[in-house]
This record gives sequence, C-alpha cells and structure tokens, in this order.
Amino acid sequence: MPQDPTAPDIFAVLRAEVVACLRRLLPDLPEDAFARVLVEPPRDASHGDMATNAAMVVAKPAKMPPPKLAAQLAEALAALPMVAEASPAGPGFVNLRLREDFVLAQIPALLRVGEGYGTSTVGQGIRVNVEYVSANPTGPMHVGHCRGAVVGDALANLLLKAGYDVTKEYYINDAGAQVRALAYAAYWRYLQALGTTMSEEEYSALVPGGLQYRGDYLIPVGEALKQQHGDSLAPGAVPAFTEERLALVQRTAVSMMMDEIREDLAALGVVQDVFISELKLVQEGVADRAIAELAAKGLVYEGVLEPPKGKLPDDWEPRPQTLFASTKFGDDVDRPLRKSDGSNTYFANDIGNHADKIARGMQQLVQVWGADHGGYVSRMKAATKALSDGKVPLDVVLCQIVKVLKDGEPVRMSKRAGSYITLRDLIDEVGRDAVRFTMLTRKSDAQMEFDLTKVVEQSRENPVFYVQYAHARCRSVLRQAEDPSAEDLATAPLDVLKDPAELALLRRLTTWPRTVEAAAAAREPHRIAFYLHDLASDFHILWNRGREDATLRFILAEQPEATRARLALVAATATVIRSGLAVMGVTPVEEMR
Repeated sequence: MPQDPTAPDIFAVLRAEVVACLRRLLPDLPEDAFARVLVEPPRDASHGDMATNAAMVVAKPAKMPPPKLAAQLAEALAALPMVAEASPAGPGFVNLRLREDFVLAQIPALLRVGEGYGTSTVGQGIRVNVEYVSANPTGPMHVGHCRGAVVGDALANLLLKAGYDVTKEYYINDAGAQVRALAYAAYWRYLQALGTTMSEEEYSALVPGGLQYRGDYLIPVGEALKQQHGDSLAPGAVPAFTEERLALVQRTAVSMMMDEIREDLAALGVVQDVFISELKLVQEGVADRAIAELAAKGLVYEGVLEPPKGKLPDDWEPRPQTLFASTKFGDDVDRPLRKSDGSNTYFANDIGNHADKIARGMQQLVQVWGADHGGYVSRMKAATKALSDGKVPLDVVLCQIVKVLKDGEPVRMSKRAGSYITLRDLIDEVGRDAVRFTMLTRKSDAQMEFDLTKVVEQSRENPVFYVQYAHARCRSVLRQAEDPSAEDLATAPLDVLKDPAELALLRRLTTWPRTVEAAAAAREPHRIAFYLHDLASDFHILWNRGREDATLRFILAEQPEATRARLALVAATATVIRSGLAVMGVTPVEEMR
C-alpha cells in the first residue's frame, strides 16, 4: 500500500509507475500478472538508483521475450517526469536513475513528518502476536535470553512501524519438570533459611533427579517462604515432599522469578504487553480442547511411531501413542500428544498456547526461539496450520548463541547465577543501549561474539559509537545554528546541494521507508542496524569533505541559503537516525563525551 502522501516511499511511487506503464503496454493482462513486480535498489550502485524485475516476471503471461519487453518498458519509464534515465539490462531488468529535483523534493516531506518518516501502512492493521524470551522462570535472565529479547522487541517495534497491530507477548513456561525442579531447589533454600543441619548433598539425594538449581538467586525465595510460612512447611527432620507443599513453594518461586525477569527486561528496555501462563492454560483445559478440535478434523490417532534413526535409545520401545498427524502439513514425522502416564507432552501444551493466540484473534504469529529449538519449527508450524485451517501463518526467528568476551578472552561466569553470565551483568557492564544495538549488528541466526571492551570503544569499528557519533555531530551542527525549525528548513533551496557526497547522503535518506517495509517483511530487524551504519558512513564522509574543502562546510556565514540547504540535510539525517534507533530501542545521544 502507498505511504502517507506527505512522506512518500519513492520505491512504492516508482513501482506504481512501473505497473501503470505495463498496463498501458499490455492492456489485456490480468491484474495478478503484476503481483511479483518489484522496484529495489540495484546490487551495484553504479547502475542507478533503482532496478525493476518487471519485464522478467510479466514476460511469460505477455508471451514476449524479457529483453524485448524490458526495452519497451525502459522507453516508457524514461518519459516519466521523475526519471532521468531508464535502461534495459541483463536478462530483463530495467535500471532507473532519478532526476535530482525529484529526490531533493523528498527532504521537505521528511522534515515535516519528522521521526514518523518511514512509518508505513503496508501492515494494514493486521493483528500480529510477537512472542519472545518466554524463558523458563527458573533463574535470572542470561546472555542467551538477551539476544532473543532484543531481536524480538526490535522486530515488534519494526512491525508496528510498518503498520501492523502488534502484541508483545511472554509465554511463561511454568508447567513441567523444570519448574518442579525449581520447587525442590527453592524448598532447599527455605530449609536453609530455617537453619537446617542437613547438607546440600544429603538433600540432593532425596530429590528425584537431584538438586538442579544451586545459584544464590534462590536464597531470597527461601527467606520469603520463611517470612510467609514460618516453619510450617518443614514438619520433620526429613523433608516431606507433598504435592500441596511443593505446589505452594512452586507458586512462590515462579512469582518471584517472574518479578525479577520483568525487572531485568525493563532494564533492557523491554516491556511486554501480555504474560500468558502455561500452567493456567493447562488448568483451563485449553490444550485438551485444541487436541479435541484437531481430533474432530481427523488429525489425531492412536499409532506406533517408527524407531528413531541411528542408534536406538536404551529405553526406547514401540508402544501405542496418541499422535498428531503433522506429516500432513509438511513435518517429517507425526508427533506424540500424550506421555505414557497420560499427561500432555510439551508439544501438546504448546498446541494449547498457539490455539489460545488464534482464539484471541491473532492473524499472524511471530516467535523468537533459541537456535537449539530449530528442530521444533516444522511441527509447530504444522500444528498452527491445522488449528487455523491455514489462515494464521507462524514465522519463527531463530537466535544463535552469544559468546561474551573481554579483550578477546572469555568472561568468567556470574557469581550470583553460579553457571552463566546474567543479563543484568551485561547491562551493568556496558549499558542498555550498547547491549541492544550490538545484539542487532548480526543476523539473528549467525553466531555472535560480544566483546565487552569493543562495544564501548570509541572507534569506527564499533557500530554503536559510529552511529551515535553521527547523530551527535548532526546535533552539534544544528545547535551551532541555534536549532532552526523543521518548517523553516523545509523551505530551503535544496538545488544548491550538488556535491556527490551530499547527493549520496540524500539518496540514502530516501531509502528509509523501503528499508522499514523490507525488514518487516523479512522479519529481520538487523537490517535497521545495517542501514543506520551505512547512513552514518555517508554522513561522516560528508563531514570529512567539509574539513578538507571549506566550501562544503555545513555553516557558511556568507552564504545563508546554502547554509539552510545543508542544515536541512543535516536535520533530515538526524531525524532518520532517531527514527531507526527508536525501532531498535536505543536512545540517541546529543553529544559524545
């Protein structure tokens, strides 16, 4: 859909013109023949400002060779008032070079719209649920959670800017074996708070599977249980693990862990709209109803799975199971819904989670998972497709692990957590903005090394500093000019901007709306960080040109009109940097110290 006419996406404008030209050239073609027409930046900037695949995708229904159609389309496009040059290329592309006055005219619109520039209606208000983090509430947030939290939050912001109706969600995994293990660990801290003489090893021997969570973070939970219940939960010398007692301890531990998780996320700038409890959904029978719904569609049956490929587990035996026919939706094997004791599998509870989202009216689901869950994607997509009759798509964004270094060496683990580096450790060390920006400097499914020294380094090699420095330089120039209003700068005579560095920066600014839409469509918020780095580079090049050539300085006392034009370019740059940083959840700096 087109942008607000006061701040157009020039790629959308040119695509509309390309389609209009095709309609005139090929009046008998149906509308759907133009659906795959794209107008994008060319791979090689020397080829022009834009390129279109239109002749290639329309040639078949038009029954014309792509090069011949490309030549005709180029001739038609060359006649448009905003096009300086249109030339066919390769197997059927058309490269476009825009008139400078058309590109310059985008700056006044940008300045008037401000940081709303790039806000799109392409999402058409579609309700999208973005679920991210969703860590087991069994301990503090760690570095692995941090990357997923930043990627998910930035992606939600990006979709919101692209015109979607976004719900940010945290699914609390508070049912199952891990949370029961938390209850045992919290109960041990409670006994310690009471002054037990039992050793940790003696207690661990009494716990099914042993004591799993040993970090100091559970000491406050034990103290809270003592304050609330005195010694009433410890009636004898040997712990009595009754269901009622463990459930009470588990509720307290989960509640306190979630309070801490919310605080850690808030310190990272992440505030989610909805927290959904797995346990609550199970107790309300949501998963059971979803499975019954799948059964009514003929997708649940009793069967025996083939043995796993490769070496068989020692405890594997063929047995009848309740299975979901996920292979009908592209999965490689049907999936169990019940354990041998008749309780739900984790997958069955997850079906309930997705059924709940669909029941709440979500039209698209986006979830951010750790890369170790990659094998789980196909079955969950199959279940979502079956639950929604194919109407609600599920997109999964996988995040690879993060290795934390300092001066190139691995960092010691957190004393408090006992086995890993916490999110709060990271924020305390380098600050929220550095954490958020750095986590978006690589594609989420690529492994990352987070060097605590490099992310606070003031050098061009540090993208956090490089982008922030560009904004600080912009603000320094504007303060020196006594902060002229956007409305005043919007009327500046921009035709005085002639230097290639000025025009390169200007052209980069006009690609911001398309960057937002493309990144949102691809579910790739790292593209925003890449764009801002390129924009900062263009600005720093122009800044350095002014140092080398005094006639290119931003403020020229003897040339007020040239000064206004350059200040308009500077203000536009600062505006787009702020717009991009807002998507990333990073605060722009006014000056570097």
